[in-house]
Amino acid sequence: MGATAVPANFWADPVPHGGSLDEIRVVQPALMVHAGALANRLRFIGTLNLEGQTIPNGELAPGDWGEGFVDRRHPHTYVHEAVLSYQQQLVFGAEPVELSLSAGKGFAPFGTDDPMSRPALRYPVNHHLAQILERAVAILGVRAGPVLLEGGLFNGDEPERPSQWPKISRFGDSWSVRATVVPLRSLELQGSHAAVHSPEHRPGFGLDQRKWSASGRWTGMLRRSPVYGLVEWERTSEADGFFVYHSLLGEGAWSPGHNRLYYRVERTDRPEEERGLRRFRSTRPIQENAILGTTRWTIQTAGYGRQFAIWRSLTALPFVEASYGRVASTGGGLFDPESFYGKTSFWSLTLGARLSIGMTMHRMGRYGVAQNTAPAMDMAHHMDHE
Repeated sequence: MGATAVPANFWADPVPHGGSLDEIRVVQPALMVHAGALANRLRFIGTLNLEGQTIPNGELAPGDWGEGFVDRRHPHTYVHEAVLSYQQQLVFGAEPVELSLSAGKGFAPFGTDDPMSRPALRYPVNHHLAQILERAVAILGVRAGPVLLEGGLFNGDEPERPSQWPKISRFGDSWSVRATVVPLRSLELQGSHAAVHSPEHRPGFGLDQRKWSASGRWTGMLRRSPVYGLVEWERTSEADGFFVYHSLLGEGAWSPGHNRLYYRVERTDRPEEERGLRRFRSTRPIQENAILGTTRWTIQTAGYGRQFAIWRSLTALPFVEASYGRVASTGGGLFDPESFYGKTSFWSLTLGARLSIGMTMHRMGRYGVAQNTAPAMDMAHHMDHE
């Protein structure tokens, strides 16, 4: 078992309609449970997320979007993950073959790890291009040596509020496949594709998405200190290619001693959806005629933190994190970012502390045989303390 939470002060300039804004919030409050039986062939992964209580109106983050939130990161559903997996070895020997079947609520086998388990607190703009989360999923996985294949069925509709469950009547209307190769213990290569039916229109009459993802992930040591790096590319198309969104992201972290240094740069397209009366929310359900254009966000994020042991497995990692970004219209449309924000560049600053107790954050979205791939993000998220 484990728990984590991040109390922090968030500041951004500008925000929608101009000006600056700062807020104090508790983000990523989560309880995690892992359990195993039958010589660990049967496994359960559970993550309870309480952001519906701590950030019901979202986390201030210029550029972020998804689930009806704009320029804020949406709160996740209370049951973030609840997945049961059964794993069986089919071929023994030097090159074993393993099979797993996983089912429950969690991540579809697509794209990269949930940003919650990565170094930066700020979620990247590409969150909904690079992950498919909080769905009712059934996943078949096969692993043979360094090669892992996963295929999944799930419901296309994404959550509209923290307490909402997947619409079970839509289970199986969407699918994804992911191939992972681990040629070296420190290196992981990933490629995936998904067809998602009407994710932003719960009744199922909205735009369909075709999604592609490719990434390389490296974990290792530099001067006896953990190092992590990730490069990823995503492409999402809607309405048979009428709307196309691209993302390219690179991030890394180095954790010498009790310190952690990290940096991320990304360039991501996002749809500019028609907003309602609230400046940080878009109209739901969304239709194609409510997309006013596409913007491209180029953001650099850097941070520094230092970990302290408080008591037994309770640790605190105070940190400072800053982002600088620019936004521009691309591909035409009615949306003018300079008129809407008052300028086309922005700054954001976060001061906070990561609190954790018990087991460290796992790689969300990796179930069954996929749970045994490259090491978790302990080296970038939690430095060993003496």
